[in-house]
Amino acid sequence: MNKKKTSLMVAAMLAISAVSFSGCSAGTAADNSASVSGTSQSAPQANADVKLSDARNTPAVRAAKIVGPTVVGITNKAVARDWFNNPVETQGVGSGVIFREDGYIVTNNHVISGAKEIIVSLADGRSLKGKLIGADELTDLAVVKVDAKDLPTAKFGDSDQIVVGEPAIAIGNPMGLEFQGSVTSGVISALNRTLDISDKLVKLIQTDAAINPGNSGGALVNADGEVIGINSAKLAANGVEGMGFSIPSNTVQDVIKELMDKGYVARPYLGVSIMDPSTAPRFGYQLNIEKGVYVFQLTLNGPCGKAGLQRGDIILKVDDEEVNSISELRAKVASHKVGDKVKITFDRNGASRSVDVVLEEMPQDNR
Repeated sequence: MNKKKTSLMVAAMLAISAVSFSGCSAGTAADNSASVSGTSQSAPQANADVKLSDARNTPAVRAAKIVGPTVVGITNKAVARDWFNNPVETQGVGSGVIFREDGYIVTNNHVISGAKEIIVSLADGRSLKGKLIGADELTDLAVVKVDAKDLPTAKFGDSDQIVVGEPAIAIGNPMGLEFQGSVTSGVISALNRTLDISDKLVKLIQTDAAINPGNSGGALVNADGEVIGINSAKLAANGVEGMGFSIPSNTVQDVIKELMDKGYVARPYLGVSIMDPSTAPRFGYQLNIEKGVYVFQLTLNGPCGKAGLQRGDIILKVDDEEVNSISELRAKVASHKVGDKVKITFDRNGASRSVDVVLEEMPQDNR
């Protein structure tokens, strides 16, 4: 291993008020002379011949045996620029989970973002080239494919059925491939944690199972050996420990289906650019409104434009529910599907009006 290679910090820093979230990929280095199709040192596996008592055969042991072989290491090789603008090869390592035996793997978007080359390290020691099938920045999910057959696969559980306090086991590659297949355990700390990330609401599972750089894209598993989440971020703040976050498995399954079908996730949109009192200063405005969000730009042939909204309107409600921030409006729209009709109540020059807006698919250049 060439330890002098510059490592790539793949994890995206996500602001949440005064604390920040960092994605969990770890910078590492790889021997460029090694054959991609050859074998490498595999992660230590449990001794299948050991007979365990009921006391020793814990949920973590069972989960590691069932899901461990399906967790892979993903190396992102990219090119960055040094202080003198010279190209420098960089790389980072995250995790992934095999969900189809013909080589389909789910991981985090930030793990593969900007990759010039993707290398997947299987639990059996093989290293294979990966191909990006599709990625979704909002949910921080991506699908990668390797040319292999009869791979071990993970089973997804129903994340809507998990409860606070039940065991949670995280499996991944903290700090890089040197610690491939590491298992940490804890409990489900909270459900439906709604985090406001870049004015977009994201719902995650909170756990106190240790999640460290390199765990991103790895599995969060229940006591039945089912994957209930894909680990994505860890609270990074002084004095804070035991707050890891995972994307719920039901969300994961919906997203990977669209990524495999289309290469992207189709989302509805209104066709307006909006601001609220807290975001207006970013654009050099002071917005004096008590309720709603202000439309400062509008696509004439977009859904709201077709329905008759104009620049300067203040959107007050969606389906008779108040929206007083960008994140609230986006959450309401995101709860619908393309083609759905929503009722928009808005203020124009002091008069309240309502129109029906048919949601259309967000253009790719708006993502």
